[in-house]
Amino acid sequence: MGKEPLLQKVRIQEDIESDKKTRVNGGDDDGPITFVLLLTTLTALWGTFSYGTAAGFTSPAQTGMMEGLNLSLAEFSFFGSVLTIGGLVGAALSGRFADLFGRRGALWVSNSFCMAGWLMIAFSQATWSLDIGRFLLGVASGVTSYVVPVYIVEIAPKRIRGAFSAVSMLVMCASMAFSFLVGSVISWQNLALFSTVPCVLEFAGLFFIPESPRWLSRNGRVKESEVALQRLRGNSTDITKEAAEIKKYMENLQESKEDGFLELFKPRYSRAVIVGIGLLVLQQLGGLSGYTFYMSSIFNKAGFPNNVGVTIATVVQATMSVFGLIIVDKFGRRPLLMVLADFKSLLLNGCDGHDVFGVIHHRAVVFVSGVFSYALLENYTSISTLIGVLVFLTSMTIGMGGIPWVIVSEMTPMNIKGSSGTLCNITSWSSNWFVSYTFNFLFQWSSSGVFFLYSTISGMGILFVMKMVPETRGRSLEEIQADVAR
Repeated sequence: MGKEPLLQKVRIQEDIESDKKTRVNGGDDDGPITFVLLLTTLTALWGTFSYGTAAGFTSPAQTGMMEGLNLSLAEFSFFGSVLTIGGLVGAALSGRFADLFGRRGALWVSNSFCMAGWLMIAFSQATWSLDIGRFLLGVASGVTSYVVPVYIVEIAPKRIRGAFSAVSMLVMCASMAFSFLVGSVISWQNLALFSTVPCVLEFAGLFFIPESPRWLSRNGRVKESEVALQRLRGNSTDITKEAAEIKKYMENLQESKEDGFLELFKPRYSRAVIVGIGLLVLQQLGGLSGYTFYMSSIFNKAGFPNNVGVTIATVVQATMSVFGLIIVDKFGRRPLLMVLADFKSLLLNGCDGHDVFGVIHHRAVVFVSGVFSYALLENYTSISTLIGVLVFLTSMTIGMGGIPWVIVSEMTPMNIKGSSGTLCNITSWSSNWFVSYTFNFLFQWSSSGVFFLYSTISGMGILFVMKMVPETRGRSLEEIQADVAR
């Protein structure tokens, strides 16, 4: 038992050194951006869009639902919170679904839950059917929040893997804006019906996209894996090297079929698990859910027009998402979880994020936004409220908003991806629930202190990122995962 992992590491490391030599000699072109790759990514992202519309549904629908169905505040609050309960269930099932049915198969499952949930809400006349529909949306969201980033990471060429993965943050912004804007001019029933459109588009697209080549290879379907990889890279692309690298890595993993939950606690997997859980906890406990779910309350408390504030925040977040797409594969993951002490140096640094001098964790910017928020709500300054929220959303969108799931998907070895993904997803949804549940209590306790608390927690991530998080830009998944497991 002791020799097998060692031999496995030696073999994988030999492949890594060969790959590094190839890259040094200029052989790092891993194929063009093909139509099939774009279609596969877009189809997967319709699931993310559905998640965003579910999260944003309650804000525009609250008044109409409470008046039309005579719901009490407690009943509507429960309806809203059921999404998180369903999300926890979906998170617990996500890894097993992805391993058992494949990435594409898991999206079929989540799509079914999502469609059923929206239709139940749209035609509901009672609270119990509303809650069941919302619960089904939560299950779909819990599965999607794990499967989509894993799927995209496994199909995208390494040189653009970060940008393709970061699109999910832009899609989330667009979907929540869709719910807010469309829901402000139509009834909540029609909004629920409109929200089935992404489900229909995803359902149609799933017929035409390939399964993840890495999942196929992991399950011994090597020929199908090569066919899927060829479709993704294009018929004119030589996939021999990439296919051989995937096959070799999976063969080494097959020697020790370690996919049980207890395997996560073995020393060689500890870094991947700790980094995954740590980043997702920092993402949520830094106040992400508090800002997202209760932005209206924040603006109202400071006397800033709610509709104007939410609209500006949505536009800024969408703009920063596009900016993040441009730079995530140029500067790398670590530098985007960190910023320069001198911001000008970052802009003038060139294309290699490793040359950055004097970096600090990007969440220090969030600390600044927390100080803004502290000052704004201590003095009830509406403009400083807007500034604080926008600074927070900017730093979150470019950094901790989307990158943690990219890193989790890249770092986790295939043979523990199901178990580790489930654990990380449950951690994320549990932290999400904790922040969303406690925000109002903390906000009543101290409208300024709650943001100072979030900023302090965010600042604690400085040492964690610098000590634990590796750079993954421009490296194959097999190389990343072998290095992490050493």
